Amino acid sequence: MGLHRFHPTPSGRMGTLWALSSIRNAALVEFGSMGHMLYGRATLKRMGKDPDCKLYSTHINESDIAMGETNRLTRAIADIALRDQPRVIFVLPSTIPEMIGTDLSALCKELQTSYPHVRLLPFEAGGFNIELHRGVQETLLLLATTLPLDVPPTPNPTFNLIGSCTDLFQFNADTQEIVRMMEGAFGLKPLCIMTSDTSVEDIEHMGGAHINLVIRREGLSAACHLQQQFGTPLVEGRPYGMQGTYSWLEQIAQILDKPINQSFILQEQAEARPIMEIAPGFFSHQKKTVKLSIGGHADVVAGILTYACSELGLTPDLCWCDSPAMATEDLPYWQEAQWSQTITNRHQGLLMASGEVLTWAGRNNLAMQIANPSRGWQMYPYSPPYMGFRGAMNLATMWMNEVVRIL
Repeated sequence: MGLHRFHPTPSGRMGTLWALSSIRNAALVEFGSMGHMLYGRATLKRMGKDPDCKLYSTHINESDIAMGETNRLTRAIADIALRDQPRVIFVLPSTIPEMIGTDLSALCKELQTSYPHVRLLPFEAGGFNIELHRGVQETLLLLATTLPLDVPPTPNPTFNLIGSCTDLFQFNADTQEIVRMMEGAFGLKPLCIMTSDTSVEDIEHMGGAHINLVIRREGLSAACHLQQQFGTPLVEGRPYGMQGTYSWLEQIAQILDKPINQSFILQEQAEARPIMEIAPGFFSHQKKTVKLSIGGHADVVAGILTYACSELGLTPDLCWCDSPAMATEDLPYWQEAQWSQTITNRHQGLLMASGEVLTWAGRNNLAMQIANPSRGWQMYPYSPPYMGFRGAMNLATMWMNEVVRIL
């Protein structure tokens, strides 16, 4: 691992840990040193999520490494199964067991007969060979392929929200906005919010939903599997802006063959009108062209940028994503060396990125943060969203105030 001035890109193991840590009625045991688990738990609290999944670490010593012993893990699983009685125990390797070739899948298969009422589910993202978003993708796919049961559709239409995970900034606020809009526009309630607010039982009943909403590309493979297994249609995308959100709702209405509640739409438009009537003219009448530089998750960057440019008339400036697998010609992947040299305290225009980037650029307004890692604590449970109708109002107002502050 190279030297980093700031936090390096998290590994796939962190993506797996953060995705699983919010699942209720489950336990997670990591076969490895306790430091990683302590760091993961502390980071979760900074992100605004107290782990709902019981998190454990076996620790590890020289004998485990040199002799390839797994007695610590076997005893830990036995103790957790007896004491907590979870529906599922997730088994996660750390870096050293992954490197020496400990076969957790074979071990869990061997132990499974001893625990008929507890599902042992091993994961393989223990090393540094995959990055955060790949770990999230593999975790969502494994959950979707192993836990859902063969259940009939729910009597009243419901939906699954796939991809709401704790690694995304403002995951809780954006999820609440989608739930609010789905109920207001269609009268639909969530069956499973995968994984930021869910339980093992919710995942087991995912097949009963009438539609799957995929809000990040890492969840697409899981949704495609559910579509193949249960015939559940899917809609992929993150709704940003007034027009973008309405187009997103129209896609859902077409698939469900269900009209949008127009009284709800009229109410949302009336609430947003005072802001949306002023914002485009405010930006166009500035002495300097208002440019927006933005970096973070590729789906978040693309969605916010489209709203800013197409609906409010902002001009795109420096844009980058935080995953090499998601990089394109128009949205490159920037490592620490690239963004730290390009984004400085002399940077002009609006800037939305991680807390570290904003601090490095001398921007004290962390309200412009859209990505982790964060320099602050995101513990307030009622923060305004970025997605949906209310997110459109929040972003427009935020940008107007930032222009007044810096230009």
